[in-house]
Amino acid sequence: MNQTLRVGLIGYGFAGSVFHAPVVTAVPGLELAAVVERRSAHSKERFPWVNVVKDVRDLYEDPSIDLIIVTTPSTDHFNFVRDALLAGKHVVVEKPFTPTAAEADELIALAKQQGKVVSVFHNRRYDGDFLTLKELLNQGMLGEVRECTFRWDGFDPVLTSTNWREGAAQGNGVFYDLGVHLLDQALTLFGNPDAVSGDVRKQREGAQAHDYFDVTLFYGDHLKINLRSSRFVREATPRYVLHGTKGTFIKYGVDPQEPALINGGQPNTPHWGKEPRELWGKLNTSIGGLHVEGVVETIAGSYADYYKNVYEHIIGQAELEVKPEQARDAIRIIELALQSSEEGRKLPITL
Repeated sequence: MNQTLRVGLIGYGFAGSVFHAPVVTAVPGLELAAVVERRSAHSKERFPWVNVVKDVRDLYEDPSIDLIIVTTPSTDHFNFVRDALLAGKHVVVEKPFTPTAAEADELIALAKQQGKVVSVFHNRRYDGDFLTLKELLNQGMLGEVRECTFRWDGFDPVLTSTNWREGAAQGNGVFYDLGVHLLDQALTLFGNPDAVSGDVRKQREGAQAHDYFDVTLFYGDHLKINLRSSRFVREATPRYVLHGTKGTFIKYGVDPQEPALINGGQPNTPHWGKEPRELWGKLNTSIGGLHVEGVVETIAGSYADYYKNVYEHIIGQAELEVKPEQARDAIRIIELALQSSEEGRKLPITL
């Protein structure tokens, strides 16, 4: 039986207007019903049917709202998620889940107490490049992986932004913002590591939040994963580099869904998430005694699949893919990496 879930969106800034509202409206069974906008009604320009409210309590007190999406600054996630759960709503919250693992633990316990679903929007699990390298690993194309580097670089050497992410509050900075995506991808592929070593710092003049990280995850004696980001990279570096006992995979470029969404694109339209051939990753490996070298067509990404899974889980038809416990563990590893950076030593993972 088809069941429609009515969705309330808290916030219509960049995340709400680009990543959430268009994606939700592409998923059968989800109805974007209300948006909290305190000083405007911009959501009505694209979604004229939505009810724009000024106060989050209007969502909490509306019995017709089933699912609330929190797209506020990460420093406020805990309060909004807690209040939505206490109001008896299912919740999706933007990444990072919370600034601390202790806060995440409290929200997970509350969701179980309320009998409600909480999930974190780790949409980069649905990037085409990540889906492609995940499939390469599933098929054993690289053999036993020994070393990986995941990078998210850019060239922004002069700090001019007044965005909240650049502030000094706990939970801000590039490691919480971008690094948590790379960390979630690493944990999805390889599980939780045994130890972590972090170098997290402020490189730009006047920076209040960290804008650089070089974090290494250690898995036993054989596997090492390096996660990096810098604002001083003008020449493109590979997004992913993986080395295994059979070969290597190298991938440049960034998933095309974000720029398409920024430009007003609608998910699930023809060729959505398809990447041009010039950005396909290079594979150099051995298969059945043959040496194979060439490019691998990138699987088309689909952020709508995240919300499709949330919908199907809520109505009892699927297991939740992005579990809150996984998002919580990523936050704990961020805490340990920051501690490692401060103390200048490798730390064991204690979840």
